[in-house]
Amino acid sequence: MEIYHQHRPSQVGQVVSDVAGRILSEVRTLLLQWTAAEAVAASNNGVHAAVQDNGALQTISTGIGALPCPRNIRAVPGGTAGDIKAVSITVYGKRNGVSISEVLPAFTADSTNAVEGNKIFDSVDYYTQPAMDGTGATVSLGWGEKLGLPLKLERNTVLMAFKGDTREGTAPTVAVSATALESNSVDLNSALDGNKVEVYLVAP
Repeated sequence: MEIYHQHRPSQVGQVVSDVAGRILSEVRTLLLQWTAAEAVAASNNGVHAAVQDNGALQTISTGIGALPCPRNIRAVPGGTAGDIKAVSITVYGKRNGVSISEVLPAFTADSTNAVEGNKIFDSVDYYTQPAMDGTGATVSLGWGEKLGLPLKLERNTVLMAFKGDTREGTAPTVAVSATALESNSVDLNSALDGNKVEVYLVAP
């Protein structure tokens, strides 16, 4: 669960500067927190175990696991590498009760490299798996490193991020959208590993 302290409006007062006629607007910051259980490492199969290709488009809607918190989706091809085709998994789910979907990047033909989406999902309802080049190929679904922000941001206002009690030396990668909540995320420079995460940002 996302835990945050929010103060609205963001401009909570005005400060008179030492320059005649110059008024400064005071702002507040938000503290966003993810528990150790939420900030677990990326997963290759936490959403669904590997599904064998059967030569046709498959819709997978059973056996779907829960995400540890709002995260992006990872798809991992496996099995016989030569049977893997450059096709895309399409994921359908929810973000804040709203139905969303995302076409993940296409796999690399004959490669078992994972691909990741950019949208944040609270949950996955089902996904579609196109036919591959052979039935020796498999695909599993998990989650990536991106943590969902609980706000629609017009611009990146993140000030700092902590993993555990250590401040990240490199600023996180932040994706923003003023219209789509699922397109707002933060990705720490270092890999998530089950330590709590805290992010400070200026209130919009």
